[in-house]
Amino acid sequence: MLFKYTLKTAYNGLQTNRSRSALTILGIVIGITAIILIMSLGQGAQNLILGQIQVMGSKTIAIHPGRQPKGPTDFAQMFMDSLKEKDVEELKKKINVPNLETIMPLVYGSETGTYKGDTYKLTIFGASEWLAPMFDIYPSDGEFITPEDIKNKSDVVVIGSKVKDELFGNSNTVGEKIKIKNRSFKVVGVLPKKRQVSFMNFDEVAIVPYSTAQQYIFGIKHYHEIVVEADSENNMPRMAEDITATLRASHDISDPLKDDFYLQTQQDLANRISTVTDILTMFLVAVAAISLIVGGIGIMNIMLVSVTERTREIGLRKAIGATEKDVLRQFLLEAVILTSVGGVIGIGLGAVFSFIASIILSKGLGLDWGFSFPFFAALLGLFVASSVGLIFGLYPARQAAKKSPMETLRYE
Repeated sequence: MLFKYTLKTAYNGLQTNRSRSALTILGIVIGITAIILIMSLGQGAQNLILGQIQVMGSKTIAIHPGRQPKGPTDFAQMFMDSLKEKDVEELKKKINVPNLETIMPLVYGSETGTYKGDTYKLTIFGASEWLAPMFDIYPSDGEFITPEDIKNKSDVVVIGSKVKDELFGNSNTVGEKIKIKNRSFKVVGVLPKKRQVSFMNFDEVAIVPYSTAQQYIFGIKHYHEIVVEADSENNMPRMAEDITATLRASHDISDPLKDDFYLQTQQDLANRISTVTDILTMFLVAVAAISLIVGGIGIMNIMLVSVTERTREIGLRKAIGATEKDVLRQFLLEAVILTSVGGVIGIGLGAVFSFIASIILSKGLGLDWGFSFPFFAALLGLFVASSVGLIFGLYPARQAAKKSPMETLRYE
């Protein structure tokens, strides 16, 4: 029998029970929709995170205190006080790190800011003038902190747009003073609305000279992080080696296993985050794929019922010349059509829900969350859906093909 006639027969068989066919593919639709939605959101999250990381540029190295974390037990390493002013001075020396172009110590934490009785929980960022070009956060009103502010440990602060709105409203801000840790800080600049930039919401920050933050806000003599920038991307490996050698000499470390610091490039961080998000996405996809198995079992059950109901039809087809191969092909096609249609509907619904979710996340959470449609996942989903039809439709199709024409014609 020609394939087109087999296809037409299979299609007509499904048309006779439209409601049952629609309910049969529901499990496939749910499974494929969930897979597309999860993979789309996973890709969107990865793109967002990698975009935030790449803001700092490919010539940047972050130096962290403590050993490089290898698991949850190493979390406390980030609170070590191994990075000091003497390390910064050693790194600044051209003889030690000739390819270093910019260096910026960082300290951070949170404190309450007060202005005329109004209070707001601030994210304190102790930095230098290099923070502005690094994150492209130039003030829309006033100016940024200066090297003189750092040298003099000046009580000046640059605030984010949300801090300005919460404490000052629509009134003029530059020149006013806010209290942080019972100390008055003069507002010298206000940042425009930036939202999330490299994991930091600059709308809610108060940026002060790192020397001021160390002494008057946090009361520490170490740095939480040191950010350095190379003169060229090609010199990054050499600079990393020089930084490591300089810090080991500064800390009197001869055994690399006893390093109390570690270096992290933006590419290192990007690779690590990509691995984590990929693993998490695959895990969630595997969970969502369970519904495909459930849908496949449902299709097998419905096809077995269909074979029983259509026993006389099978007998008549065999009596007029249809072979076992023709009957097998017809019922297999019915199963594949059901799952393929479910796959197409699932892909469409997954794309729609993903798009809606990206809008909600972007608007509701203030994130630059772009919609990402996983074309590979769509093709894979369609292939898997068709495969489910073949696998779970094979047994009912063989049962139909093995029926004897004489017995089927006597069936009532």
